[in-house]
Amino acid sequence: MDNIYILSQSNVEGAKRLPLIRQKFFSPSISLDKYDYLIFTSKNSVKALEQIDPSWKKIPAFAIGKATAKMIENFGGKVINSDYAFYGQDFAMQIEQYTKEGRRLLFPRAKVVVTPLGEILRKRGMEVDEVIVYETLCSECKELEPPPKDAHIIFSSPSTIQCFFRCFSWDPSYKAYAIGKKSAQVLPKDVPYTLFEGKSLQEIIDCIRKNKV
Repeated sequence: MDNIYILSQSNVEGAKRLPLIRQKFFSPSISLDKYDYLIFTSKNSVKALEQIDPSWKKIPAFAIGKATAKMIENFGGKVINSDYAFYGQDFAMQIEQYTKEGRRLLFPRAKVVVTPLGEILRKRGMEVDEVIVYETLCSECKELEPPPKDAHIIFSSPSTIQCFFRCFSWDPSYKAYAIGKKSAQVLPKDVPYTLFEGKSLQEIIDCIRKNKV
């Protein structure tokens, strides 16, 4: 099967790239010495912090998503939590299980977030600082060709959905796959989809290729 599309710059075996989104990285001044834990909710936040201060790897980290956890470890960092599928309140509860009172957390994040995780954690009594380290932007539509009929399209985030429908209309022959409930909620109501949670892009692509969805 050669008609599976991912909508980012990532190279994933078995899929074609339709780079509808791109990232702009920032370089804020961050004093990492005062933090006991880091929170990463995307691979891009890991990339951004690596550019800002590579010493972040000395600080244990919480991760959302297998791909995020893998990137942390590939850079030489340490991931504390073992279940990466939690979001929002559930993720906050997981962090509470590991952290002690008085510990400070740094949450390097995107300019726009779907879930106000920092606010959720502070309401639960945790000391959390948020710093914007990147933003996600839509690519220029004129530079992109729409997917062919019968394409399998994987939407990995709400931003990929917003950028897709900014450039293209939905063909009834397309098949949509949403990663996470937040992404699924952004899809137009007339677009049927298959929901994936807790799986990496590679695992999802493998499932599609094996006709297991």
